[in-house]
Amino acid sequence: MANSDIAAAETATPRQRAARPFIRYWLWFMAFLVLAMVIVGGATRLTESGLSITEWKPVTGALPPMSQSDWIDAFEKYRQIPQYEKVNKGMSLDEFKTIYWWEWAHRQFGRLIGVAFFVPFVWLLATRRVERRLVPWLVGAFVLGGLQGALGWYMVTSGLVERVSVSQYRLASHLVLASAIFAYLIWVAESLRERPAEAISPRRLRTTAGLIVVLVLLQIVLGGLVAGLDAGLTYQTWPLMDGRFIPDGLWMQAPAWLNVFENITTVQFDHRMLAYLLMLVTFLHAIDTFGSAGEGPAPARAVYLAGFTFGQAGLGIATLLMGVPILIALAHQAGALIVLAMATVHYYGLRHPVGAPQPMPGASAKETPLEEIQRG
Repeated sequence: MANSDIAAAETATPRQRAARPFIRYWLWFMAFLVLAMVIVGGATRLTESGLSITEWKPVTGALPPMSQSDWIDAFEKYRQIPQYEKVNKGMSLDEFKTIYWWEWAHRQFGRLIGVAFFVPFVWLLATRRVERRLVPWLVGAFVLGGLQGALGWYMVTSGLVERVSVSQYRLASHLVLASAIFAYLIWVAESLRERPAEAISPRRLRTTAGLIVVLVLLQIVLGGLVAGLDAGLTYQTWPLMDGRFIPDGLWMQAPAWLNVFENITTVQFDHRMLAYLLMLVTFLHAIDTFGSAGEGPAPARAVYLAGFTFGQAGLGIATLLMGVPILIALAHQAGALIVLAMATVHYYGLRHPVGAPQPMPGASAKETPLEEIQRG
């Protein structure tokens, strides 16, 4: 066991060491809830339900309309926004209820996640089962969750005044923050897992694994822009776009940088190109890991990561060619987080290859010669 592992074990009480598996499973469960939340959010987007609730009431909003007059009042508020006037004018109250329930479920799921995190966290603190060095990381997760809720409402407000849908900038920000929280929870959970020791990998493998995590998050941002602009409803052919691999009109807007965020052609093209890059990088990384990582689970992780990345690209192509059917589109959205989870676990394993259990986040101790080699 490395010195940092020993330091972590010595500063933890027997009760805290015994609680580590529970905390790890709890954090993985929270990550699963975030994944489910993203899927529900995707369904809300695809059914164009996100603007059906025009008020943000974090507490009292947990209750849906309880009477016919309440439903009429909620419907009347929806009829005041541009989406109703320009897209859904003339819809019935029953039709409104359908989109309302999607958005209500999305918000209710957010409340559920908050409770599922807050209650066990308070219990762990009250019973002194959580180690001191882990507290800031858990507080950080809770704060990020609160910010995510506020960002969600900020996103909704962009579609209440002049637009008939939410801003693609805010949608992409909302999605990537959810994804970052998802990866954050997994990273902290992995720090509590007892793992078999594995060989220290060359620095290039660790660097590439970290790059893959960044590329996956960037691809999720581009996916949010595609969703926000409904770019998946255009150029529904593959591998060509409008009969060309590099379509016309990529830089038709001025200034040029605006095309990256607002030009439907450019946004979809960028999403495709980054998918190809991710497949190439994960494939080459898997080959390199097999030849350089030595003994341990790293080669298998790298192969699984590459395989799921290719599968995710296949789901993206199917989503496009089939006209964005909701089930395939949601599978594609879930696939993005599954790839992110695998990339996060793989990167953590390469960064912390020695010892079991791993040091808690924030643990510090004098490095052993082996750790100095790893860091260098």
